[in-house]
Amino acid sequence: MKKSAFLFLLSAALFSCHHDVTQEDISAINGYWEISQTVGKDGLKKDFKINETIDYFQVRNNKGFRKKVMPQFDGRYIINDQKEDLGVKKDGDDFYICYVTPYGKWRDRITEVNAVELVLTDSSGTEFHYKRPVKFSVK
Repeated sequence: MKKSAFLFLLSAALFSCHHDVTQEDISAINGYWEISQTVGKDGLKKDFKINETIDYFQVRNNKGFRKKVMPQFDGRYIINDQKEDLGVKKDGDDFYICYVTPYGKWRDRITEVNAVELVLTDSSGTEFHYKRPVKFSVK
């Protein structure tokens, strides 16, 4: 009985922390994001300690783009001209980032977004957990 009560309380605590994404939350996507972890549909986790690239999102009026940028030791980023155009669309109760490139189209469900965390879930059920990067410098 004690074990059941503990599991119930743990489940309630975990689910109470999650809130549904709203249109007002979409602006929090803007800026730099560094992948910190992926979680597969099977629960298999992969942590990312060091990233060579960081994603930069810009979304206005539910349209925008994502670019890969490379952080440098002086705190700046190397940016190229390649980008993925995107749109944010609502489907039922969920919001999706819909990407379009010359190579294909796909969408990721916005599972969580706030000032410090972004979680996207792809069509196979893999979750991509992002955090805001910390700039570093060796000046």
